[in-house]
Amino acid sequence: METKIVLDFIVAINEANVNKICDLMTTDHVFIDSQDNKTIGKDKMRQAWIGYFALFPDYKIEINEILEKGPLICMFGYASGTYKGLINEDNSNYWRIPAAWRAIVNDDLIKLWQVYADNIIVMDIINKNK
Repeated sequence: METKIVLDFIVAINEANVNKICDLMTTDHVFIDSQDNKTIGKDKMRQAWIGYFALFPDYKIEINEILEKGPLICMFGYASGTYKGLINEDNSNYWRIPAAWRAIVNDDLIKLWQVYADNIIVMDIINKNK
């Protein structure tokens, strides 16, 4: 059951469906990004996801492997996106990087979502387009 909830969360992310993402979060949801920055609360995360999809409207998560231990779900795969949807001839604003995610499910909702990824390529694309 926990894995299905996490997979539904990923589908919502891949659809950039902020309402569906938030519907799957606990009120006190905790998000930790790859730089170890923490955001707490569904309302703050609603704004964070809106902002993130403005930066990467085609953001996608691809999962290759899932490990489940009770409410803890760990996923491994790739994250990708195009900075502000700016598609150019050499596709240099697009990135795809290996990533991992850790989720904790509580009462059929995502209590914690943590991302592990080396975002150096992403930051280089953002800096190049400033």
